[in-house]
Amino acid sequence: MTTDKPIPDDFPRSTPLSAVAGAQPKLAARKVGDRYIVGLTEEELQRRYSYCDDLAQQLMAYCQRKALEHPDWTYEANLDRMARGVAQKAEAWDLSVEEQQWIVGQVKALLGW
Repeated sequence: MTTDKPIPDDFPRSTPLSAVAGAQPKLAARKVGDRYIVGLTEEELQRRYSYCDDLAQQLMAYCQRKALEHPDWTYEANLDRMARGVAQKAEAWDLSVEEQQWIVGQVKALLGW
């Protein structure tokens, strides 16, 4: 699912939150190969972007289909239903809040609504 598309500047790059017990300050890092990494590697970020971009494309098609099936729905109502569905499935789809917001924004931009 990886793509060569460049990652846009507005794509979220936030690192997953982590908690480490104890009184001393700690830095949550993980070992990747022979290096310690905080946050996502470039490859992981590219995978996240590809995943979210693909989902935005699928959701755009979904909204277009729903607009044809329900011409009485406003664009805003259609987008709101889609955004609520994304929020409900975010955990199962492994999406951060920032990624959800980015996807919904992308769908709006792609549709031009």
